[in-house]
Amino acid sequence: MESLGHFNPTAANYGQIMNASSNSTNVTYASKTEGKEISLLFQITVALLLGAITLATTLSNAFVIATISQSRKLHTPANFLIASLAVTDLLVSVLVMPISALYTLSHTWTLGQVICDIWLSSDITCCTASILHLCVIALDRYWAITDALEYAKRRTTSRAAGMVATAWIIAISISLPPFFWRQVKTGQVTSCAVNTDHIFYTIYSTIGAFYIPTLLLIALYGRIYVEARKRILKQSPKKVGKRLTSAHLVTNSPGSVSSTTPLHCGRQELCPSDNGSLTTDSQIKITVSDSLLEKKRISAARERKATKTLGIILGAYIVCWLPFFIYTLLLSLCPSCRLNRELFDFFTWLGYLNSLINPIIYTMSNDDFKKAFQKLLSFRCYR
Repeated sequence: MESLGHFNPTAANYGQIMNASSNSTNVTYASKTEGKEISLLFQITVALLLGAITLATTLSNAFVIATISQSRKLHTPANFLIASLAVTDLLVSVLVMPISALYTLSHTWTLGQVICDIWLSSDITCCTASILHLCVIALDRYWAITDALEYAKRRTTSRAAGMVATAWIIAISISLPPFFWRQVKTGQVTSCAVNTDHIFYTIYSTIGAFYIPTLLLIALYGRIYVEARKRILKQSPKKVGKRLTSAHLVTNSPGSVSSTTPLHCGRQELCPSDNGSLTTDSQIKITVSDSLLEKKRISAARERKATKTLGIILGAYIVCWLPFFIYTLLLSLCPSCRLNRELFDFFTWLGYLNSLINPIIYTMSNDDFKKAFQKLLSFRCYR
């Protein structure tokens, strides 16, 4: 009986096998080529996005520094702190973001151990200093609102410089400890990251660089908001300021360009009009205003705007940096958790984005900045 499982190869069978193998190879090669093209397109898109963020951060902070230096009206202690924040964010965009973009795209470190140490220390120091500058600006604003008269005497450039120096000293003290237990790697260095094995340092650095400043910012902003609300609502109607009187002709008499409806009152007596001003029979409109009330309205508007600006700054800061510091702390507290490189890179660049948002918020919310910035741009264009 012939075995049913026996197979006799023929020329036709060999041809079918070779064709099937060739088709499978072509499909595999085509899928690999398509995958490489998609990966290359994704890398190009990410490279362009990170490059645009880096360039925009550099230019925006450079313009803030140039605007403050060129405009004498902006030479105040408060604006000195804003200029110092812009310098810090400029350092982030120059020293940290370009190398971080290269490392994010390649996921392999090729610049050696020395550059790795410099980059890591610059990253920790500059980002921490940027965060602490927000605390310094909020603290300056808090003292200016709660103790306006006394703090106005002490609010000098040297005091602001001392506050900035304190922020940098704290930032450096947070970035230095990893160098004491750094191990010099023999051979080629393929990765560059802070050693998270020292859990006490991770807790110390995250608390000092983010959690304590965040709690301080929330507390200061809460107090500033309460004080600003008190000032806005504190408009006593009993207290009357100086009366300012202005008059202008409103009839078709010589020198007049407009007319109103004739008034039915005596020649020498004053009659109230619908808009609250006073008029005489000679058709002269007299406007009376309360200067104290006007000053209060202007002051209240400024307080509202300053409070809103601080709220936007605080919200942007928390949105940008909170995910990164939560993820970093979780990785240290959970040894079994694996690092998701793409998620970590996303959170890192979300934090860097705060250095771009800061100058935009300050320039868009301050009228003096807007005018000086426009003046600087027009000067550069017509030069």
